Amino acid sequence: MSILNILEFPDPRLRRKAVSVELVDDTLRLLIDNMFETMYAAPGIGLAATQVDVHRRLLVADVSTEKDDPWVLINPIILERDGVEVTEEGCLSVPGYYESVERAEQVRVRYMDRNGEEQVSKFEGLLAICVQHEIDHLDGKLFVDYLSEAKRQRIRKRLLKDRKYRQEEQAAAV
Repeated sequence: MSILNILEFPDPRLRRKAVSVELVDDTLRLLIDNMFETMYAAPGIGLAATQVDVHRRLLVADVSTEKDDPWVLINPIILERDGVEVTEEGCLSVPGYYESVERAEQVRVRYMDRNGEEQVSKFEGLLAICVQHEIDHLDGKLFVDYLSEAKRQRIRKRLLKDRKYRQEEQAAAV
């Protein structure tokens, strides 16, 4: 397995809509394993394929403290939303920023698991928030899109400045 590169906002590739997965095979399962390794190493609780520049409708999540409750959702579709919850969200593609976002408290989702079997599950609490966040990624949407334009632009400028600084440090180290 290997750790994949996570795209960072405002990279335009994060805005691409993911296409449906047509075949669940060993190649896809290797991607799933690499995505889990990447997510755990980051560390994060969810990761969409779009974030690692693979534009397929696939996400992984694990909100457990022990990192022993992994979820794989292939071609997820939200069937129902219920309740409202405002939580502070962060994102591996927007490192270091956390903002309040309103989402459904519960969602019912149809998807395929890592074996290609169709499933319907009801997610609640943090897992529901995480699944909605990652499905947004598959649709080319980021949590910063829920913020004001001014706040989004401040975050964008700061991340670009941070990225430039990191690149200069790396160049100086060589």
